[in-house]
Amino acid sequence: MDDNELRALASKLTGTVLRAGAVTLHYFKNEAQDATRKADGSPVTLADQEAEVLILDDLKKVAPDIPVIAEEAVSRGEVPEVGSRFFLVDPLDGTREFTGGSGEFTVNIGLIENGEPVFGIVYAPALGDIYVTLGRNEAAMAKVPLPRDPGDQELSPLDLTRIEARAVAQDGLTVVASRSHGTSEGESYLEGLPLPVAGRRNIGSSLKFCLVARGEADLYPRHGPTMEWDTAAGHAVLRAAGGLVTTVDGRPFRYGKSETGYRNTGFIAYSSKTLRERLTRATSD
Repeated sequence: MDDNELRALASKLTGTVLRAGAVTLHYFKNEAQDATRKADGSPVTLADQEAEVLILDDLKKVAPDIPVIAEEAVSRGEVPEVGSRFFLVDPLDGTREFTGGSGEFTVNIGLIENGEPVFGIVYAPALGDIYVTLGRNEAAMAKVPLPRDPGDQELSPLDLTRIEARAVAQDGLTVVASRSHGTSEGESYLEGLPLPVAGRRNIGSSLKFCLVARGEADLYPRHGPTMEWDTAAGHAVLRAAGGLVTTVDGRPFRYGKSETGYRNTGFIAYSSKTLRERLTRATSD
C-alpha cells in the first residue's frame, strides 16, 4: 500500500478501534473483569472476545482480501495462512492491567507487509488517547473525550497532532518498561547501558511504544516473550514517528513468524537510529 492508501485505511479503522474500545471500557467501568485462562496461561476476558469479534467483522468489510491473525482466534486454533500482507489484531493488550483496575490497556490493529509493520492504530480507551500512522513516515495522536459513544466515528473529526520521537536525550535516557512483565535480563541490560538513565516509567500494554513515539521516552527494552499482535501496531506507530525496533542482538525485528506460532524474541525499541548507533558504538568500544 502507498501512503494515500494507508491514510485511507487509518480513517476507516479509527471508527473500528473506537467502538472496540467502547466495548472494553463498558466492561472496565462495570467491573465485569473476571478473567479465564487460555491454554498458554494468559488471561482472557469477555471484553477481549467481544472487541475482537467487532474488529474482525469490520476488517472483513474494509479489507476482505487481507488475512487476519487475531489473538483470541489463534487461541481457539483459528490460524489462517498468510502471505506477505496481513493484519495483526490484539483487541485488549494489557489484560493484567485491565483486570487489575488500571487504565493502561489498549486496542491494537497493525498491518504487516513483507515482514514489516507499515500501519498501526493504538487506542487506550480509559485514558482517551489514540495513536495512528498516517503513512510510513508520519504518526499522530489525538485525545478522545470520555465518556464517548463513538459509533462510526471517522478520523477527520479528531483533533490529530503529529508526533515525533526525539533523536537523542540531552540529559540522560528515559526508559519505559513493562509494569507486569519485568525480567532479570531486562534489569541487567539497563545496568549495563553506557549512557546514564535519568528516568524510568513502568507502564502497561503497547503504550510503551507510544511514549517513545511521542518523544516522552528514549528506550523500551523487552527481554521477555511477546506475541506479534502485542507489538505490531505500537511498532508501526514508533516507526512512523522516526524510531526503530531491533532484536536484542541487533537484527531487524520481523513479522510473519508462523513457524514459531507468531512468538517474538526479545527486542529493543529506540527513539532514533542515532541513539541506537550511540549505544551500539559505546558497547562495542
